[in-house]
Amino acid sequence: MTRVRRGYIAQRRRTKMGSFASNFRGAHSRLSRAMVQQKRRSLVSAHRDRKRQKRDFRRLWITRINAAIREIFVYYNLYYNYSQYIHELYKNRLILNRKILAQITIFNRNCFSMISNEIMKLVRIPLK
Repeated sequence: MTRVRRGYIAQRRRTKMGSFASNFRGAHSRLSRAMVQQKRRSLVSAHRDRKRQKRDFRRLWITRINAAIREIFVYYNLYYNYSQYIHELYKNRLILNRKILAQITIFNRNCFSMISNEIMKLVRIPLK
């Protein structure tokens, strides 16, 4: 039986896989079966964590807004929290998304205080 020389297609596929897996550690960057498995696992993790990142950032924004609201309303000896604040925003058509509100709380606290004062006027909370 004569020797059959293999084609270049499988070698090209493994080379392409190797370039993807070149920054993995150990056998995951050298052995072709381990490379395939690790690539599949890394792509699954990337897909899952893109969704998770959106969720985590939304949680962070809500936490920042809640902290800023409580800090402002403590000055007035009132208990006010995030859910009441967002409810009043929507009720009075002052719709800002959570990302923008969180950035305002960090970079421009005076602007956030002005928004809070407007809400307190609309809710008819007496100011000091």
